Amino acid sequence: MHVKIEKSWKDKLSKEFDKDYFLELAKFVKSEYQNKTIYPPAKEIFKVFDACPFDEVKVVILGQDPYHGPGQANGLCFSVRPGVPMPPSLVNIFKERKADLGKSMPPNGDLTGWAQQGVLLLNATLTVAEKSPGSHQKKGWENFTDTVIQKLSEDKENLVFILWGAYAQKKGAIINRNKHYVIESAHPSPFAAHRGFFGSKPFSRCNQFLNSKDKEIIEW
Repeated sequence: MHVKIEKSWKDKLSKEFDKDYFLELAKFVKSEYQNKTIYPPAKEIFKVFDACPFDEVKVVILGQDPYHGPGQANGLCFSVRPGVPMPPSLVNIFKERKADLGKSMPPNGDLTGWAQQGVLLLNATLTVAEKSPGSHQKKGWENFTDTVIQKLSEDKENLVFILWGAYAQKKGAIINRNKHYVIESAHPSPFAAHRGFFGSKPFSRCNQFLNSKDKEIIEW
C-alpha cells in the first residue's frame, strides 16, 4: 500500500502499511473522510512525521486524540492552528512552561516550532470525527502508533519521553527505560492538572537530560 509519509519514517514503518489491520484502518478512514467531517485535514494525518523525521527525534510527547472542533487539529498533539483559541490543556501546558522556564504566553498555540526542533508530538489516534472524541479509537491507529514508539525505543538512544496522564503512561509501558529518560505526571487538562502536572517541570527536566547527553536543548 502506498502511504505518503516522510522518507525516514517510511523506511522504518513500511512493513506496517501492508498488514491487515492497517489495510482495514485505511479503508475505514477513507470512508469516514468521504462521509463525515474528520480532523485533521486529510493531508495532515501524517504531519507529525513530516515535521519531525525519525533521525531528528529527541523528545516524544504522547497525546490521545486529535482535537475534534472546527479548525483546531493540525496533526500535532496538543497543537492548534494560529488564530484558533487555545484549548484548556494547552493553556495549562503554557502555564507550566511559564512557571518552569519563565516564558510568557505565546501569541498562538501552534507547536510546529517544537516539532522542527526534534519534538515528536504524537497522538495515539491520528484522526477523529467532528465533535465526537474517541470516534476513531480501536480502529487500528493504536497498533500503528505503538509500532512508532517501539521503533523509537529500539533504534534510538537517550530520547526523552514525556507522558502526561494515565493513558499516555499505559501506552508508554513498552519504552526501554534503561536507554531513555521518561518524564511522567498528571495530564494538563483542567480536571487533572492540579494533581501533579503543575510543578512537574517537564521542560527544564527534559533540557537538563539532553544537555547531559551533549544534545542541543529544545527552545520551548
